[in-house]
Amino acid sequence: MSPKHPSESLTILTDLVLPSETNPLNNLFGGELLARMDRAASIAARRHSRRITVTASVNHVAFNRAIPLGSVVTVEAKVSRAFTSSMEIFLDVWIEDRESGNKTKANEAIYTFVAVDEMGSPVPVPPIDPQTEEEKSRYDAALRRKQLSLVLAGKMKPHDATELKALFL
Repeated sequence: MSPKHPSESLTILTDLVLPSETNPLNNLFGGELLARMDRAASIAARRHSRRITVTASVNHVAFNRAIPLGSVVTVEAKVSRAFTSSMEIFLDVWIEDRESGNKTKANEAIYTFVAVDEMGSPVPVPPIDPQTEEEKSRYDAALRRKQLSLVLAGKMKPHDATELKALFL
């Protein structure tokens, strides 16, 4: 399979925060944001793999900034690294200032998706060829995150996690 650039999977979802999507403080519910991120990540994974994709895990979510009622929210998702059948999707969440139009990063997340066939069995996905410095950084970090996850799940011995060991040696 030929490698693909992360930009080929770029997915941008923009929407407005409505009253029914907010908590008593008039900020977007965290679960609503998670659903929006899951949809964007799903589209990015499908664009990369051109297969059916399913959410395998939500690896990281940082709710750094509240998203108030009426905000314009943009979720940007891109495949940061592809493994055998899984893909790490990095998401950035931006809010737009109502008056100036300036965008501020509010949150970020990392999801893992798996490409499957019609029977639900994992299938191979193309590798990623990162282009920008940010893409290269996220690509490199994805292997460390995967190794840490495997070690914590007992699926990899700590001494085999070479990328993690390299951080400490």
